[in-house]
Amino acid sequence: MNRPRPRPRPQPRRPRPTPAALVRAAPGPAFEITLDGRALSALPGQSIAAALWAAGVLSWRTTRRGGRARGAFCGIGSCFDCLATVNGTPNQRACLVPARPGDAITTQEGHGRADLTV
Repeated sequence: MNRPRPRPRPQPRRPRPTPAALVRAAPGPAFEITLDGRALSALPGQSIAAALWAAGVLSWRTTRRGGRARGAFCGIGSCFDCLATVNGTPNQRACLVPARPGDAITTQEGHGRADLTV
């Protein structure tokens, strides 16, 4: 006569490792950047787009026609959807520009240059 096998006990779930833990990275201390005057935290080595994503910001530009919201799309600087004004310089690709302490990022509208407005 076969005896029923005992059911395995459910194992407690381990917390999901962070990307930094997976590669055993030890980033330096966080620093502050601003987006339209709002203080955000960034880590050394993060791009501006990564810092904005980490803060839950998904859109920081609008298109010239229609004012449609844009943020990072390709993440490698090819699509230009992530353009932002960084420290007063418009049309910076946020996915390629490293975040630096004190950076002031402003939402960019259209081509980002008021002097070119028709």
